[in-house]
Amino acid sequence: MAKEIDNGTLPSNNIYILKLIVLIITFTLASSIASAIDNVKGRVIVIDAGHGGKDPGALGSFSSEKNITLAIALKTGEYIEKNISNTTVIYTREKDTFVEVRERANIANKNNADLFISIHANWGDSKNIQGTETFVMGLAKDEQNLEVAIKENEVILLENDHSTKYEGFDPKSPESYVMFTLMQNIFQEQSTDLASKIQSQYKQKINRIDRGVKQAGFWVLFMTTMPSVLTETGFITHPVEEKYLNSMQGQDFIASAIFRACRDYINAINSKSNIFPDKSQITDPVASLPEQKASPTGEMAFMVQIASSNFKIDITPEHFKGLKDVVEINTEDRFRYVTGSFAEYSSAVNYRKKLKVYYPDAFVIAVKDNKVLPLQQALDQKKKK
Repeated sequence: MAKEIDNGTLPSNNIYILKLIVLIITFTLASSIASAIDNVKGRVIVIDAGHGGKDPGALGSFSSEKNITLAIALKTGEYIEKNISNTTVIYTREKDTFVEVRERANIANKNNADLFISIHANWGDSKNIQGTETFVMGLAKDEQNLEVAIKENEVILLENDHSTKYEGFDPKSPESYVMFTLMQNIFQEQSTDLASKIQSQYKQKINRIDRGVKQAGFWVLFMTTMPSVLTETGFITHPVEEKYLNSMQGQDFIASAIFRACRDYINAINSKSNIFPDKSQITDPVASLPEQKASPTGEMAFMVQIASSNFKIDITPEHFKGLKDVVEINTEDRFRYVTGSFAEYSSAVNYRKKLKVYYPDAFVIAVKDNKVLPLQQALDQKKKK
């Protein structure tokens, strides 16, 4: 059984902590600005072939990870573009070149990608370990997951001035991974859904061993601002799997499995909303929500909190996925951003349900005179009236 990891504590160095806070806030702001919902150019899926160039990745008995991932990535993209309409595929690399980890995430962010899929081949210290596993961003719960993250993050050390670029993050130090506990990934639910579909395809359609969906601190996932997964397509250190990963048939089967998972994920989203509309039916789904006015001073109202930050965010629709009635509330040196204004709690709950697609972690709060009230206290006051 894998051992539980001791989360430990963050280093006491004030400069390190300050840099860490700035990094997290930068990511939070990027997440609020980037919109994977209103994309008039159709869907954008970024496929990342792990490693490349001077970074071979994991090594098998006769092959390197970088070549396997590139072949699978290109096949996956071809499947997606041919079979999923209104979709553009962007690759982080299309040949044997070295791409910095942060640049891989930047490519997805700058292109307002709807999905980010990083393709890898696993490595084990035993030739008996085999199977597929797909990761989403999170804190590793056991040593095996942490080891995978450390192995994949070590590429950072090949970059010039990596200590400055990654704010002192040391990919070989378990203590550095504590930083990921401070970040709440707003796309975790969607990422986990896609990861589950990938693993299901591996197991049910191409008969691969399923090692499950897992969490770990991968820097490339940490920096993306859309649903993102990192999939380990097999162990290059397992003799049989290495042959499979290098075969034309194996690469084709794996690519088709990832494609089908993307297709099923998109179809599921389409059945619930217009989050990925066809070009002929482009609408702004947020604009269809009724605009709610802020409550007059002195009156209590129930509102929906959609975001919070240590720093102010300009209240513009593009920063809040098209919402035009966002209000800022400053409480204890933290800025809360809320929307909607309702006299009845039930109305606010219904509004939150409509926002759930865009802000999965939104919740109802009670506000009076631009101050947040304890929710139960506000409900008790309503009953007395």
